[in-house]
Amino acid sequence: MAAITLKCPNCGGGLVFNPDTQKYKCEYCMSDFGLEELEEKEPPAPAAAPEKAAREREEGDMVGYTCPSCGAEIVTDATTAASFCYYCHNPVVMEGRLEGSYHPDYVIPFAIDREKAKEIFSQWIRRKRFVPGAFYSNKQIESMTGVYFPYWLYSCQIDGRLDAEGTKLRIWESGNLRYTEHKTYHISRGGRMEVQHVSRNALKKANGKLADGVLPFQPEGLKPFQIGYLTGFMAEKRDLEQEALAAALEAEVKNFAESSLKNSAGGYTSLKVRQQSADLKNVTWHYSLFPVWTMTYRGPRDGKIYYFALNGQTGKICGELPVDSGKLAVFFLLVFLPLLLLLLAGGYFL
Repeated sequence: MAAITLKCPNCGGGLVFNPDTQKYKCEYCMSDFGLEELEEKEPPAPAAAPEKAAREREEGDMVGYTCPSCGAEIVTDATTAASFCYYCHNPVVMEGRLEGSYHPDYVIPFAIDREKAKEIFSQWIRRKRFVPGAFYSNKQIESMTGVYFPYWLYSCQIDGRLDAEGTKLRIWESGNLRYTEHKTYHISRGGRMEVQHVSRNALKKANGKLADGVLPFQPEGLKPFQIGYLTGFMAEKRDLEQEALAAALEAEVKNFAESSLKNSAGGYTSLKVRQQSADLKNVTWHYSLFPVWTMTYRGPRDGKIYYFALNGQTGKICGELPVDSGKLAVFFLLVFLPLLLLLLAGGYFL
């Protein structure tokens, strides 16, 4: 299993994908390259000599790699597919973790860069009055990380049919008489529904909560997977297979199709379903990587992990925030204590 780094054709420095320009940037000579231009400039890599080949070493849940740029060891957990070398700071992709059945079909590249993500976070946190200052300190904000999280995309066709009995009831009065009109209708509905790219998080571990919270992504941003999009970011490999998601997803899309057919038969006082079906056809699954900016914080007292996550395509935010009990106490004193003193002065409790 190889660890690879995209090299700048001009100076040999590590290339990083730039969300702002959608190009690959060298942070040493500041050159920019489009994907097609990079493929033209990049000659086929010669086979590495045995003594210089990147190697993998497993120890429990952790895996060690040799950095192809400086030779230092990079240690990651079993689901990390892209990272950085802590010595030479070059971006590194663990290519073997994205091969075979783990090769993604699609990727949505980052559209929001780090500076924009920090700006969005600063605007969001400004409205959170009781968050401890350590959560949004400069050091904490600088730890914000761009991560490609794995998702399954589910698509299918649904052939649906509805047979029902609808009733319409009309009541009116004329003079001293009250009339009731009751009409019964046989209703038949049928059709085919195309379901495209329903996203589901493909991580079992704790940061799956972050991956769920930033949904949905816009499918028009999907691109065929190119490993270069990962350079400069972290990436996770899935550890949740489609079989674990299939039953719940099938039930969800069937319920949606059945509800849509019922809604199409509106305008009746009551509707009694006689027969209903929703048959799934042409089911497909696609493995994809989607962009998320993440930041985590461990509470100093409770040790709990709090987090901030930002959809790297749309800017949607989710988070679970700590509460500063000191700020909360000050707020109580400033707001409720004067009110209590005022009530006491007016003899309200006497």
